[in-house]
Amino acid sequence: MSKPTVSIVLGGGHSIGVPLAVSTDYSYIAPTATMTIHPIRMNGLIIGVPQTYDYFNKMQERIISFVTHHSNIKKATLKKLMFTTSELANDVGTVLVGMEAVEYGLIDEIGGLKDALEKLRSIIKDK
Repeated sequence: MSKPTVSIVLGGGHSIGVPLAVSTDYSYIAPTATMTIHPIRMNGLIIGVPQTYDYFNKMQERIISFVTHHSNIKKATLKKLMFTTSELANDVGTVLVGMEAVEYGLIDEIGGLKDALEKLRSIIKDK
């Protein structure tokens, strides 16, 4: 977008919420908010052939590329978080709470609505 943008994660972000949160000029997360990092999923009929695996792999790489280009998280770190098996009860992935998302470089800063509005005004003023 050509307009200044700021995102804020207030509750829980996962799936498309992660790319949406990092796609802005600056991002915030509330201290108690979470971001669930997991690989792509599909339900329904899946044809078990090599082409299906290749298709999933290409989609996963596009998502990883987008997130790493729009945040400060490293590709290897993001993949490690996505494929962790010990964090979630019956699934693959990792839940990052507030400051963890900042420490990994996924989100820029801890903050709330006031911080996000101040940052947005600042970006608008600078442009």
